[in-house]
Amino acid sequence: MERNPLPQRLRIGLMGFGRAGREVARHLLGIADVELCWVVRETALLTHRPIHDVLGLEHARGGSILSAQDVSASDLISRQPVDVIIDFSSPSGIDFYGTAAVRHGVSVVSAVSHYDSAHERRLRWLSRSTPVLWSPNITLGVNVVMLAAQIIRQIAPHADIQILEEHFKQKAQVSGTALRLADSLGVPATEVMMVRAGGIVGTHEVLFGLPTQLVRLRHEAISREAFGDGALFAARRITGLVPQRIYTMDDLLRPYFTLHSEPDTLALAIMARSMDRIPA
Repeated sequence: MERNPLPQRLRIGLMGFGRAGREVARHLLGIADVELCWVVRETALLTHRPIHDVLGLEHARGGSILSAQDVSASDLISRQPVDVIIDFSSPSGIDFYGTAAVRHGVSVVSAVSHYDSAHERRLRWLSRSTPVLWSPNITLGVNVVMLAAQIIRQIAPHADIQILEEHFKQKAQVSGTALRLADSLGVPATEVMMVRAGGIVGTHEVLFGLPTQLVRLRHEAISREAFGDGALFAARRITGLVPQRIYTMDDLLRPYFTLHSEPDTLALAIMARSMDRIPA
């Protein structure tokens, strides 16, 4: 992956202000070399209020909450330029910012869980003109688990594989992450086991059964701030990449699975800072 120079201060625009979007915004406002320039949501609720004020944060720097009903993406980016748009909204969010991102050379990190065929085609069109990364589950840990699971599958192709996912009680369907795991490992989607209880944010586990040993890969999201860690990691890495296709978190993480690769000091610093916040 070829790269262009990275900006010293990363300017971010955020699409979406639901549960995940709010935690991502809260996370970004706490990073010294990041500027959260604006948040755009579909409704007019909370518009024109400072982001930090809505989140109850004092002395935080950042822009305001805007509505897609009141502003065009091109005008917004012209007035308040950004280096990357992080999308936690809906499949139609790309209709708001897609053309403007191409026109202004803005990179895109999408954490939208699913696109219909028309919007996925639009995302692919966008990726040919500006760097685009799409990851339905953008947490760093779960993507490391997914990549490690594929490697173990290659090493031990005859192992028995079980996939278990746990989420909050109200989540009805099998998680998209578990389905991606199953697909990548050749496990039928119908064999994914589900647990629904309380307020579990999200847990995914892959079990490899061998005659003489058992290997478990498990990721547990402790809070939705994990989405912010992953989104920022992706935003730092995607900005400056050459547009050619839709990038994935695998593309960004795979070099770390090569023992003789050059260490990326920026990415290592991001992950180290994330690990420092996990309580012992």
